[in-house]
Amino acid sequence: MEHIHLRKASRAATIAAAGVGAAVGAIALLFRAEGHQAQALVGHRLGDNGPDADAVYNPEWGNPVHLVMAGDSVAASLGASTPENTLGAILATFLSRQTHRAVELHTIAVVGARTSGVAAQLDVLEQLGFAPDITVLIVGGNDLTGHVSLSESVSGLRRIIGRLCALGSEVVVGTCPDFDTLPSLPKPLREFGGQMSRRLASAQFKIAVAAGAHPVLIGKAVRQLFLTNPSYMFAIDGYHPSSLGYQSASLALLPALQEAFNAAHLPNRCPTSSVPPLRAGTD
Repeated sequence: MEHIHLRKASRAATIAAAGVGAAVGAIALLFRAEGHQAQALVGHRLGDNGPDADAVYNPEWGNPVHLVMAGDSVAASLGASTPENTLGAILATFLSRQTHRAVELHTIAVVGARTSGVAAQLDVLEQLGFAPDITVLIVGGNDLTGHVSLSESVSGLRRIIGRLCALGSEVVVGTCPDFDTLPSLPKPLREFGGQMSRRLASAQFKIAVAAGAHPVLIGKAVRQLFLTNPSYMFAIDGYHPSSLGYQSASLALLPALQEAFNAAHLPNRCPTSSVPPLRAGTD
């Protein structure tokens, strides 16, 4: 009799597990569809490129540091209103003032790019002969909406970091944004997306550390600001940051950028640059 009850309990558990699996699968597919819909809306309202901020910042100081922005639409600052408000411009300005050197900014990020697409961006960089001292890499959001597996996403990130280091670049990795702050997603999907995005961000952080990069949990750093002030922090699509949102994200990235600059001149770590370390407390 006890065996009969055990078999029934086992069947019930199997059915329940199958039901949960089906539900999760259905939600994942719905989330993917919602992500595509959001991306389509983004393309219509914001265009396909962020403001062009590529320039040499403070050229009169000479001896430029080469800074590259790679990855997806966040790295390209889609949603920023002016070039001055892009992540690239803010980071380049900070780095130039800290080092009292010129900073040459080159943006290769592509709106809609997944981690697997960054390889093509680096191909372009190599064709141009631009050797980065520091690369800021932000990816993950499109992996999530594109239903890319976690293992595929992080293994791709590891390869990209390795390739950048081989080019002589230190790498700052901005992890996947927190999807449960997105006003453009309906609430049930927003919560599910938040769980998935935080899982991916955590995995990206760990793999970036292991690969010798300088990761930043951007979603965690700006989460409260974006949750409490969505009308200011998001662009009109409710999906990408606004100028103010990018300024907030840049504050989260600045310590890692400084760390990457200093690390570029340590023995046996991407040793192609000859820039002296930053001085603490410089402006």
